[in-house]
Amino acid sequence: MFRMLLIVGSGGFIGSAARYLGQIFINKYYPSSFPLGTFTINIVGCLLIGMIYAFSEKGNIMSPEVRMFLATGFCGGFTTFSTFSYDILQLLKDREILIASGYISLSVFLGILAAYLGVIIVKAF
Repeated sequence: MFRMLLIVGSGGFIGSAARYLGQIFINKYYPSSFPLGTFTINIVGCLLIGMIYAFSEKGNIMSPEVRMFLATGFCGGFTTFSTFSYDILQLLKDREILIASGYISLSVFLGILAAYLGVIIVKAF
């Protein structure tokens, strides 16, 4: 139990650091009123988790510990649902209803599509 906690926690640390650095990069080079940093991180995270679970279903490619490190730890720290929710609240507070609606719709649709594409990519090989 403690070993798995360390595995997941270390993955979460790395994922959170990657999210922070990714958002800084995206927001610096692609400034926008649309929360592009959070949005991009969430879609990439969905793609990654789809690929991770597809790899884990392919047999002995990935141990349960590696899957927990990557899916629960890294992707859990990397994706940003709480930030996503706060971004939406800020957009609504600023009366940016259209941007908020687009952000919600695109995030959900493209997130599911990215997870599906992650599975398809892995199954193709």
